[in-house]
Amino acid sequence: MSQQLSHYDAAGEAHMVDVSAKAATRREAIAAAFVELNDTVLAALPQNPKGNPLEVARFAGIQAAKRTSELIPMCHPLALSFVDVACTLTTGGVSIRATAATVAGTGVEMEAMTAASVAALTVYDMTKALDKGIRIREVVLLEKRGGKSGDYKRAL
Repeated sequence: MSQQLSHYDAAGEAHMVDVSAKAATRREAIAAAFVELNDTVLAALPQNPKGNPLEVARFAGIQAAKRTSELIPMCHPLALSFVDVACTLTTGGVSIRATAATVAGTGVEMEAMTAASVAALTVYDMTKALDKGIRIREVVLLEKRGGKSGDYKRAL
């Protein structure tokens, strides 16, 4: 793994990394987030006057992945080949898993992380009327495949 931060030049100024010389290869990333909900909020899902919070969160996550470069200044705009967001009710809250894939010269970790984060924020938005103490936690990169740095899988 590189010991240098790639988004800084020799003078220490932030810049977008030039990936034009990198081969376009298939790259995939999977990220996760967890939204901690109390029993009252969990019992109210998916009934909600705004719609099914899990389905709305799924759509929000997909849309967010496609707009990552507009939100994160040094991210490259990517033509995503695939984005999927799954929101699952589980003990204590909602588990979110986001997958992004592309064929490009740079990876899709930020797209997967953005999808998981925005899906979690959407669950909060859709349920905050019932509880302002909802917590979003554990936004993490689970896996990445492809690219110069190779594959990564988070140790559990």
